[in-house]
Amino acid sequence: MIVEQKVPSPGESISEVVIARWLKKDGEYVEKDDELCEIDSDKATLTVNADEAGAFKALAAEGDTVKVGSVICTVDTSAAKPAAETKVEEEKPKAEEKKVEEKPAKVEASNSTSYAAGTASPAAKKIMDENNVSSSQINATGRDGRITKSDVQNHLASGFTAPTKSQNSFSSNRDVDRQKMTPLRKKLSQRLVSVKNETAMLTTFNEVDMSAIMEIRKKYKDKFLEKHSVGVGFMSFFTKAVTEALQLFPAVNAMIDGEEIVYHKYADIGIAVSAPKGLVVPVVRNAQELSLAQIEQEIKKLAVKARDNKITLDDMSGGTFTITNGGIFGSMMSTPIINPPQSAILGMHNVVDRPIAINGKVEIRPIMYVALSYDHRIIDGKESVGFLVKVKEMLEQPHKMLFGGKDPDQILLGL
Repeated sequence: MIVEQKVPSPGESISEVVIARWLKKDGEYVEKDDELCEIDSDKATLTVNADEAGAFKALAAEGDTVKVGSVICTVDTSAAKPAAETKVEEEKPKAEEKKVEEKPAKVEASNSTSYAAGTASPAAKKIMDENNVSSSQINATGRDGRITKSDVQNHLASGFTAPTKSQNSFSSNRDVDRQKMTPLRKKLSQRLVSVKNETAMLTTFNEVDMSAIMEIRKKYKDKFLEKHSVGVGFMSFFTKAVTEALQLFPAVNAMIDGEEIVYHKYADIGIAVSAPKGLVVPVVRNAQELSLAQIEQEIKKLAVKARDNKITLDDMSGGTFTITNGGIFGSMMSTPIINPPQSAILGMHNVVDRPIAINGKVEIRPIMYVALSYDHRIIDGKESVGFLVKVKEMLEQPHKMLFGGKDPDQILLGL
């Protein structure tokens, strides 16, 4: 029986998607729930899974735009599953010495036909993406030809190879490379332009002395990792500081809906993440109730899903405020663009040792510039500056995050 595989609906208002890449080849036998292909919508990248086991056949090419609900491939359930062990029995050598000699050749043949051959593990893929290394440059030693993290590290340690024509290298014949925009990139460009045109966006800046946070990380990073199985980074401190400041300045956590202002009694914090297909903003739900460890664990989970193109629409919907960290790319200062329909976004930047005045003396401190872009239609200048000052205050005195922005002495005295 021929089973038709249709394009699932990625969400409301989405009528078409693009076939990003096929994960199976024509004629290949697939098991039920195997991933057949990746599809790009204007909001996320999703996978299509096999409804039944059988022989696979694609009906659309990579890059094709197809309607939601249309048939893109079939699975022939009447096809017999290949007997993997039959070939092994036929190739068994008669002599023991011949068996030893032919074993490496048989493994090599298996590698060449296995889908895993040349595929990088998630950890290896991350390092490859960060260093612009292709799978063809790696000497894979993992099972069935899989590229492991150590394979990539060994390649980097041996030095980079010269760029090939398949990579982004200049040429003397002045060629150009035209590529169709993905639905996600098109939607992103439309949203960014609409924000600039439809909001009264302003940006206010400040600087944060990161000494206290860096000292805490240095002192407790090993114990934190051992107990919570996740590292302690800057993002959890910023998220916690933001949730405390939002309670004092609720307009920063609000949004305009027609002629009404919607004030949120919770903090769903979007964390901007650079994914392979573009910028995505997964949301940490009820961040005001989470500890630093819980925030770190949630951010790690969402970041891995974004990196592996497993992020869903539910993961990215409903944020009330966004944090973006350009510092990981070396940014010193920027003016982040608001993520609609939210009214504000906080931009983090790199940490640099700078001379500052401390009690009348010049000292070298690790300083980060921070930027708050906000919609002036709903947030006044006093609120935006006050919010950013409060975030700065709690980051420089982290213990205040436990007491609603106050010193423990003030709590004790009932002030």
